[in-house]
Amino acid sequence: MRIELATAPGSPERPNEDWVSAALPASGQGGTLVLLDGVTPPPTEPGCVHPVPWFTARLGGALVELSGSRLDLSLTEVLAEAISRTADAHRPTCDLSHVRTPQATVVMARWGEHAVEYLVLSDSVLLLEAPDGSVRAVLDDRLDRLPPGSLASHEIADSTVRNKEGGFFTAAADPSVAVRAVTGSAPASEVRALAALTDGASRWTEMFGEGDWAAALEQLRRSGPQALIDRVRELETADAGAGRARLRRGKAHDDATAILVEL
Repeated sequence: MRIELATAPGSPERPNEDWVSAALPASGQGGTLVLLDGVTPPPTEPGCVHPVPWFTARLGGALVELSGSRLDLSLTEVLAEAISRTADAHRPTCDLSHVRTPQATVVMARWGEHAVEYLVLSDSVLLLEAPDGSVRAVLDDRLDRLPPGSLASHEIADSTVRNKEGGFFTAAADPSVAVRAVTGSAPASEVRALAALTDGASRWTEMFGEGDWAAALEQLRRSGPQALIDRVRELETADAGAGRARLRRGKAHDDATAILVEL
């Protein structure tokens, strides 16, 4: 088994709000991966004394522990319990009902002898490669299906579509959001590799069109996650230099994280 990962902040002036980890059990069979993309809050007061990296570290740590040790729980149940634990850790000091309480997108995968389970919430992506080399992208495309103008400003998004029916969902303080995630499983014999990317890294395919998802996974295998992220940065810089920066949700550069697991 090979596991390789890389992450880079969108700006050296801001902390990286992404979080990624993989774990293998002592038995040597199976494993789990967790990738989070923390949601950068607007400059207004979010009602929480903790920064987003605090939240992603707490939530990510709980997800790795529970997905690796509680095989009796589905990934949906793991996410719900991890959200509850994280909320309890700062409930006494923070307003968890605030629409901008710290939150994150989530990708999880857990593999064993017989199956590969997966969960995706919001706009990070999970790639599943079959033995024949074909690649399936597991996506939560709610952000792409929002009514026009829904993301025109923080105020509009927060009041109309953020963690609301008909909008999109992220992992924040409400464990019931776990049932909104895209979930599924595949026979272990049908998956030879997994990859997960935050939207800062998936720009390689989604924004710049360097290749389809199969090409993205092959790039991760051939050159590694850091090389893919470096290429995204080159393309972003070239765009900005040509005066045609293609902003994705207001960011010329975003935190970028990618992980490859070859089973």
